[in-house]
Amino acid sequence: MHLATLQLTQFKNYAAQQLVLSPRLNCFVGANGAGKTNLLEAVYYLCMGKSYDSSPDQYAIRHGDDVSRIEGAFQPAGAGAKAERIVVKLQKRKRKIIERNGAAYDRLADHVGRYPVVIIVPDDSRLVLEGSEIRRRLLDNSLSQTDPAYLNHLLTYNKLLANRNAMLKELDGRKDSTGLLDIYDHQLAEPAGYLHQRRAAFIEPFSELLTEAYAAISGNRELVNIAYKSHLSEMPWPELMAERREKDRVLQRTSAGVHRDDLVFTQEGHPLRRVASQGQLKSFILSLKLAQYRLLEQNTQRTPILLLDDIFDKLDQDRVRQLLKLVLTSAFGQVFITDTDPERVTTLIEATDGADWKRFLVAEGAVSE
Repeated sequence: MHLATLQLTQFKNYAAQQLVLSPRLNCFVGANGAGKTNLLEAVYYLCMGKSYDSSPDQYAIRHGDDVSRIEGAFQPAGAGAKAERIVVKLQKRKRKIIERNGAAYDRLADHVGRYPVVIIVPDDSRLVLEGSEIRRRLLDNSLSQTDPAYLNHLLTYNKLLANRNAMLKELDGRKDSTGLLDIYDHQLAEPAGYLHQRRAAFIEPFSELLTEAYAAISGNRELVNIAYKSHLSEMPWPELMAERREKDRVLQRTSAGVHRDDLVFTQEGHPLRRVASQGQLKSFILSLKLAQYRLLEQNTQRTPILLLDDIFDKLDQDRVRQLLKLVLTSAFGQVFITDTDPERVTTLIEATDGADWKRFLVAEGAVSE
């Protein structure tokens, strides 16, 4: 499966744009601010139904317009297979519409996972350097694309959690005399348990793929590891909620649960964020995303799309060369790359001996082959 065509109407900085895409390598080349990243975001929208950084849909609509439209044709593998047409319609202050072959989805959850995708962006270092929320997003993004039940439980949990927190604020430190908190705690138990179980099961195969990818990129210089941290690994949900009830009442929010889960990254047994050099940190981030790619591929039995945004400016040449060699000479599917320098991207791709890959170039919106 690959994205064969992309058509944009009033999306980001594009009034109208149409591209015919390579099933292998696509390079978007242009000056900063030209809209290269916006093309990758459009591809991500078609796959996931939302922005890669979860920004509100209204910011995807071109300034001065009220509506936006993204259309893509996904071509399945195999001779004679009919393309699947996906359309994303955005309108200010109205519900987003996603259509597949002319029929609108009732829920976004029914679309997620059909076209698996992984994106690598310059600020992915936040996965290591910032708080747990962004690391949970990596878990949720990966598992939502492979397990529809996971996404349904995640949506249910988040909705119930919001209601529980709203009630705690309304109580304003007073004890609950209505029994409603008990009801919320009971309703939260099933989705919380499912999310915890699936996240815990995710770690072992993901860790193996991470180690393999890191060794390929870094030259097997040091050992890295990943661990899953959760309140539910320490005690069952009913006991956890009972223990935290008084604290929640004082804080006016739910202080424990799977919404506080985290991933712990280590290098040679030490916290990665404290001991890793800049080069080691960048290698680890790339390895995380490549491990995500491989796990999606294994669990969906489909080849994900890989989006690489501005990697040449943010990484040293050796690391970029190792990454491209891995991507272009291994069993990866459709790949999109952005860069500001057409000479640089061509030279680096040719240096990897990418064979048929290096025939394809999308430069400043014009397709050449």
